[in-house]
Amino acid sequence: MKFGSLKSPHSADGELCVVSRDLKTAVKATSIAASLREAVETWEKSEGPLRSLYESLNANRCDNAFPVREGDFQSALPRTWLFADGSAFIHHIKLVRKARNAALPETLTTVPLMYQAESGRFLAPTEDIPQVDFAHGTDFEAEVGVITDHVAIGTSPADALKKVRLLVLINDVSLRGLIPAELAMGFGFFQSKPNKALSPFALTPDELGSSWKDGRVHLPLEVNYNGEFFGKANAGAMHFGFGELIAHAARTRELAAGTLIGSGTVANEDPTVGSSCLVEKRTIEQIETGTPSTPYMKVGDTIEIKMKNTDGHDLFGRIFQRVRQVSK
Repeated sequence: MKFGSLKSPHSADGELCVVSRDLKTAVKATSIAASLREAVETWEKSEGPLRSLYESLNANRCDNAFPVREGDFQSALPRTWLFADGSAFIHHIKLVRKARNAALPETLTTVPLMYQAESGRFLAPTEDIPQVDFAHGTDFEAEVGVITDHVAIGTSPADALKKVRLLVLINDVSLRGLIPAELAMGFGFFQSKPNKALSPFALTPDELGSSWKDGRVHLPLEVNYNGEFFGKANAGAMHFGFGELIAHAARTRELAAGTLIGSGTVANEDPTVGSSCLVEKRTIEQIETGTPSTPYMKVGDTIEIKMKNTDGHDLFGRIFQRVRQVSK
């Protein structure tokens, strides 16, 4: 199944829609659940009716179906209780740590890195990225994320994986110029990790077919920067799968239904596939030439993030954002 959240003046959660497999038509599903978060919270009850509606939509049997227009949708999950963002791609961790001359953690390959991110409002997938100061070092980070059902404290990775209900794409906006000082204080990311954006559509794992395996999405994540190719790293290269990331988040707490878990920036060691964030490219430039030549994002720059299946069909819709100057 595929879902979206229509923009609504009446609810910050938007209006739940079922979206056709080809992403061309949609139908409101608010009679089943008012929002996507509510649908996940009541999954045992809502899944059956939503699947029936999805089948009817794909068979062109919904009289109240309407065409999908990109600008009508919020992020698939407009807000939620918790966004815990992991860093499951070892190559990305090595490059980012090298960029700020930080040592690699001794538990790099045994314990996932994770931080609690902003989840009170996700930017719409076509909403501008606000930039207060160019010196803040605005960067994009292309990721894959999963939305879970309720997860009990201490759940094992195998059982945690069974709690995945939906998948989305994420642009984890990061302010590189603020990160070193925040981490130096020993109290983690906050100002350096502002509002993020999700893809317009969320989908159930079965929509990925054989590309969903071992808690990983084995497909390239396409990143275009200012209309040009920037990266196509395969998301299946996660060192830790989503089962392990979810279990890590649930080690000392229950996870509410609707929790979003991020993969961290998708990265591959193969240099021909490019990168999924600017800091990686800048670090590679510094290694090769002695100085980074690619600047961080400036006003007017655009970022596009999308993923296609093995047949070349769009899966999640696209994140397409432009940087906009805002007053301090």
